[in-house]
Amino acid sequence: MNIMVTNDDGIHAAGIRALAEAMSELGTVTVVAPDRERSAVGHSLTLHSPLRIFELHKGWYAVDGTPTDCVNMGIHNMLPITPDLIVSGINHGANLGDAITYSGTVAAAMEANLMGIPAIAFSLATIGPSEHFTDAAQIAVQVARTVISHGLPADTFLNVNIPNCPRNRMQSPEITRQGKRSFFGKIVDKTDPRGRKYFWFGSEEPRVTNEPGTDFHAIDRQHVSITPLHLDLTNHKSLSILSKWVF
Repeated sequence: MNIMVTNDDGIHAAGIRALAEAMSELGTVTVVAPDRERSAVGHSLTLHSPLRIFELHKGWYAVDGTPTDCVNMGIHNMLPITPDLIVSGINHGANLGDAITYSGTVAAAMEANLMGIPAIAFSLATIGPSEHFTDAAQIAVQVARTVISHGLPADTFLNVNIPNCPRNRMQSPEITRQGKRSFFGKIVDKTDPRGRKYFWFGSEEPRVTNEPGTDFHAIDRQHVSITPLHLDLTNHKSLSILSKWVF
């Protein structure tokens, strides 16, 4: 297997080191990741400035761009052959529910899926520092082995969230759907020492709909959450309603 590893926390993050080391059990690993943290950049591409690549050591490349840039650069410019699998993570923090729309970790897997390459995004459900990236990486290898064995359904990539606990305390994986949560956003409005206004995005604690079968519900019970995603954002339930309107 030829496996490409990327993330959105940056190439120096603990999660990507653990993931790359674990994936080496399955084949040849090449790491192509942002040169710094790029959290919450979503599925963005760098279009108005050049990209630069820095080889840190053999098989490890830093790109001064987004996770989506890294996937494109890796496939089209850097890897000698198309990878058999692209894995993204392990993200420092969960990517559950609506948060996946902001996630650079998930977006990297999404971009690989667009190019027809099997892809998995991995996240560790922690807020502060964690000692469990190695445990999470072993779960990632198990999931990857299963994907390699069975192959993913067409137009599908996986979003995997792993509980922040030792491996022997994790519960069995559950196939889940994307949950829902409501954010109450706010913008901090202050003045710097030079008298100039500045603004900082923030949010209050989200309200989570902790329904059985969702990714939130699985993680809350320390189960590994595996959510199949695809790129069709069409609201199919609305098609029949809107088709009756006169525009």
